[in-house]
Amino acid sequence: MSISTRFSSIARLWFGSFSKDELKKFTLLGITYACIIGLYWTLRATKDSVFMSMVGGEHLNLAKIISVWLLLPVVLIYTKLLSSFPRHRMLYFLAAVYGGGTIIFGLLFLDPVHGLSNTQVSVSRLIGWLWYAFVESYGSLMPALFWAFATDTTGPDAARRGFPLVVTIAQTLSIMGPLFLTRLAHGDSFGSTAHVVIACGVLLFLIAVFTMILMRVVPQSQFVGYRPAHESDAAQERKKPGFFDGLKLLVSEPYLLAIFLLVGSYETIITLIDYNFKNLAGQVVLSESARTLYFGQYATWINIVSAACLWLGASNIQRRLGLRVSLVVMPVVVGFAVAAFYLFPVVTVLFWVMVGAKALNYAINSPSIKQLYVPTSANAKYQSQAWIDTFGARGAKALGSGFSMIQKPLGVLFGKQSAFHWYLLCSTGFSSLLIVCWVSLALYLGSRYHDAVEHKEVIGQ
Repeated sequence: MSISTRFSSIARLWFGSFSKDELKKFTLLGITYACIIGLYWTLRATKDSVFMSMVGGEHLNLAKIISVWLLLPVVLIYTKLLSSFPRHRMLYFLAAVYGGGTIIFGLLFLDPVHGLSNTQVSVSRLIGWLWYAFVESYGSLMPALFWAFATDTTGPDAARRGFPLVVTIAQTLSIMGPLFLTRLAHGDSFGSTAHVVIACGVLLFLIAVFTMILMRVVPQSQFVGYRPAHESDAAQERKKPGFFDGLKLLVSEPYLLAIFLLVGSYETIITLIDYNFKNLAGQVVLSESARTLYFGQYATWINIVSAACLWLGASNIQRRLGLRVSLVVMPVVVGFAVAAFYLFPVVTVLFWVMVGAKALNYAINSPSIKQLYVPTSANAKYQSQAWIDTFGARGAKALGSGFSMIQKPLGVLFGKQSAFHWYLLCSTGFSSLLIVCWVSLALYLGSRYHDAVEHKEVIGQ
């Protein structure tokens, strides 16, 4: 039995029946997405390490808040380009922009005066701030564009089977990015995070390469998505939404607003835990190259656990129990993470708490959220989703970061020794309220999605 035949049999067993062309499409989408997230997790490890070494870990909260505002002009340009170019060409363009930009940053990090050789930690080191915002923008736009393209070219039934396969392939292959590339920062030959960054910049061009292969080898009949019966694909293409059209639609459509709040609930709670984990890690792992390797191991374990969950059948939760159940699983998991953070706020425990929470988010929650966009209009898929994945997700991270800043005022009120205890109480209470709202949103979205698909409705026209 050939490798392709064996893979086809495994895919059908775990994810459902695929035609030959469907399997080709979702496999190539999975490989493309693996490049996007595998390199993102590697860049994310360098983002935190470089920022701590240049600017200081105590400013991580402020960096998250500032990066949200810096995204505004980026999203403006992104939206303008979306209205002018085909979606797959936008993937080519962004891969080239981020690939070239990453290489430039890597060369700047090699500079003996302004780069990583300068061990002075100062809030005035602009390169550290810009690198943090640059990686944050990549994490917002590239996955959002990929999933907008995927949901726009896939019907509900195919998405139910194919998206878990895409994520499984991506999470499995993306292990290699943080596992191998971050070692360049800690070897005898290189020994600098700058070389990790340059390597990532070169490999980012693979996103364009695999997208090009996808468009050439998969028949165009496989790129027909969910459309209202009265509207043709040509009519969809003639629409030229403006920058604020996606925001207006997001605010006016309860379904999209519920997605916005659901995504925000997860990001806010996880950011609260993540900040404390990275702050503690920065106090334990002192050198810049060692931090890059440590955060690379953290990213590797997230992808390993996520891939293991998917191969063990986590996607069957959605296929067999429905979208509503798969959306409710995640707030329950995060509830346990919040409890663990309250009871055991130490770096080793937080390492595994974050690994588990993020891995299950990628294995179960993320594919379910992306499927929610299938019965929506093109404007919702591209414009509103961009707002949700940039200002929604990043804004929620800024909210979580801002909440973490209450430790200083609590220290003034209750004393430094009691400040962290009161912070844990406040953050646990705040997170618990968000989880209750999150469950309600998940139940609503699952029901609304089912009704829309059943009645062939397009949400957000």
